[in-house]
Amino acid sequence: MDTHRFFEVATELFEVLGVSSMVLGFVFAFFLAVRTWRKSGDGARAFKTLRESLGGAILLGLELLVAADIVKTVTSTPSLTDAAVLGVIVLIRTVLSLSIEIEIEGVAPWRKALVTGPQVLAHAARTSADPDRTPDR
Repeated sequence: MDTHRFFEVATELFEVLGVSSMVLGFVFAFFLAVRTWRKSGDGARAFKTLRESLGGAILLGLELLVAADIVKTVTSTPSLTDAAVLGVIVLIRTVLSLSIEIEIEGVAPWRKALVTGPQVLAHAARTSADPDRTPDR
């Protein structure tokens, strides 16, 4: 396998993983929300669980898609247009990530320690498993 084909496959793999993490994250978030609602009977808490876990899945997916764009741009024939397109894509996805993170956390990331997508999913899973647990963040 030549290196060009290897990087094409790597890029496609990152793209598939990014989209898959969002789709599977939605299913996981919905499952957690239903479990939270059944255990606590609190619809507001279930909705918060859904928002947090779905937001975490989207953040993870965006990070993987940015990785795919970086690999694609770095391994292609260098051009100013490709670099500009990558810059715009990364800028848009960064703004989306920040917006989602602020929506989930209710506070700007620079006012609180940064939380990654997997950390948000893990917190949502812990909270849904034990509805009496007090939030630790």
